[in-house]
Amino acid sequence: MSSSTIYVAVHAGAGHHDKISEKSVRQAMKRACTEALRVASLPGTDLLSVVERAIVELEDDENLNAGTGSNLTLDGTVECDAAIMDGRTGDFGSVGAVPGVKNPIKLAKAILYHSRKLDKLGRIPPVTLVSSGARSFAVQSGVETVDPESMISKRAKVDWQKWIERYNEVREEIIPKAIASPVGAIQDTVGAVAWDNCGNVAAGVSSGGLLLKHSGRVGEAAIFGAGCWAQQSADGKTSAACSISGTGEHIIKAGLARVIGDTFHFAKNQEGTDVHDLLVNVLTERFYRPAVGHGILRPNAGVLLLTTESGNSKPRLWCAFTAEGMAIAYASSERPTPKVRSNDHDTFAHEHSIGNDPSTATHYQQT
Repeated sequence: MSSSTIYVAVHAGAGHHDKISEKSVRQAMKRACTEALRVASLPGTDLLSVVERAIVELEDDENLNAGTGSNLTLDGTVECDAAIMDGRTGDFGSVGAVPGVKNPIKLAKAILYHSRKLDKLGRIPPVTLVSSGARSFAVQSGVETVDPESMISKRAKVDWQKWIERYNEVREEIIPKAIASPVGAIQDTVGAVAWDNCGNVAAGVSSGGLLLKHSGRVGEAAIFGAGCWAQQSADGKTSAACSISGTGEHIIKAGLARVIGDTFHFAKNQEGTDVHDLLVNVLTERFYRPAVGHGILRPNAGVLLLTTESGNSKPRLWCAFTAEGMAIAYASSERPTPKVRSNDHDTFAHEHSIGNDPSTATHYQQT
């Protein structure tokens, strides 16, 4: 892959990032882009490894809700979800509610690779593994495992202690339930998308899940068609790769990542296709309004989408969200210095040009 042109983009989630962690988050995203491009320059590297390397950098940063530093469960433990998808083959691998795996995205990729192998007994290889079974597979596959306690950061422990006290107060009906919600905690998911000049795309996602989630809860980052999606035409001229962040249960119900991919590929054959309008419409009609209809006051979702369309040799990068903000970064082998954008508007779709000098709000719409 060393001779290919590579584009990579990452996100640190849609939702809350406090002022204290903002600088670290920006640096982590820059490192993720730089490391992804470094790996891409090595001979024999595939696009999945580019996405994996970017997400590993994000998982290793304790200020982000993935890998080490993830939110804690109701029981005070770390359980992670992750997924990765190859747009060329449609292959997918994911892991859910797994403890003690240093980089869950590595395990997701190992599961994807394993799914390509023929079983001597004719068994169908899994594409998703969860909990202790996923950890056992990590050991068998040589994916690094660690003491689960070592993945608990000081920040995550402080957040957990604060909110477990409020949770216990709610159970005893000391304070109203309405104000006992960890809205200030980092709830989001991290992810990456990548493209090469052969028209191949890949996408990945990783998350520690909701703070105070039930042990064993599996979020959108592990679910096929929910947390990430990658697909491309046979000739490689049209492609889409996306990584999703936000409230997992509502994203799962919407099948949000796959809906975006399918809608884009259907619309590409229609005259006047506008990716901005497509994104806003999907987020509004397939995610936001159904969730509001079920009584959710502010359903959060964020989308990082990389597209290529016939007649345009350069990919386009899009960011759209319903949350209070979304942090992204992007770079290419042609322009390797990462660019960081921290968008803080309401629901919108926003295009970033990564083939040329990056542009700001070339497309914007309030919904």
